[in-house]
Amino acid sequence: MTCFETIAAYGLRSVGIGERLLPKSDFTLCQQFTLIGSGLIWNLYFGILALAAGFFFANALAMAKASPYPGLRKPANWFIFVFRGSPLFIQFFLAYQALQLLPKAGIDVFGITVQTAWTTKAWAGALFVLFLNTAAYSAEIFYGALMAVPKGDIEAAEAYGLTGWNRFRRVEWPTMLRLAWPAYTNEAIFLFHSTTLVFFSGFPAFRQQGDALYYANYFADKTYNPFIPYPIVGFYFVLLTLFLIGLFGVVNRRLNRHLPNNQKRKIRLRPQLIR
Repeated sequence: MTCFETIAAYGLRSVGIGERLLPKSDFTLCQQFTLIGSGLIWNLYFGILALAAGFFFANALAMAKASPYPGLRKPANWFIFVFRGSPLFIQFFLAYQALQLLPKAGIDVFGITVQTAWTTKAWAGALFVLFLNTAAYSAEIFYGALMAVPKGDIEAAEAYGLTGWNRFRRVEWPTMLRLAWPAYTNEAIFLFHSTTLVFFSGFPAFRQQGDALYYANYFADKTYNPFIPYPIVGFYFVLLTLFLIGLFGVVNRRLNRHLPNNQKRKIRLRPQLIR
């Protein structure tokens, strides 16, 4: 089988398109690059959906934490504390065990049976955990930026007659995003890296169509040589990181387009070795 045929056969295997059976012998670099790249689709799925949903939830949490009302502020504080204070892997484990307790036959809601079996699958359960985790970390970033909005900007907005929601939407929120964006970029990068933990969590892959680490582990087990498949995973994530830096850099320049060049905050890669 040529490399082109390998790509055609296994390029979309992780989403159920192409050959169902994995290669059993004579493993080539093309096969490893193709299948691991195919598995990366699931990492992108986890990262993109968790980041998109987590962004809006994080904004709501940041506003709740900054609220003068204890009924909003305290739940937001505890949510952020719990998810920032516990390891992500433990969150995966506890979430899986909790979802396993749901009735296998589903839950009856007003005469309608809601299926629960799908919640213990990686595509749903693991995504939910990643969403909550990144929302907590992002909320703390946005809250810090919200507290750092210059008082002069707020006073200027009030002088123009902007108060309440209009002031927040037109002055405070854009400034908050501008201040938080470099740190939020690092959180987005770390989230995509965290998607590799799904493989080690209790959540099973959908129909044995796993992520990049799933296929890397398969090749490492079959060839007894982890020094080829795992660096390939690292290579793909380096490329993904470069793409994210470029994409978020475009948004950062857009947010700072009104500032002089010497005041613009450029995005730099700051790897988080410990979290």
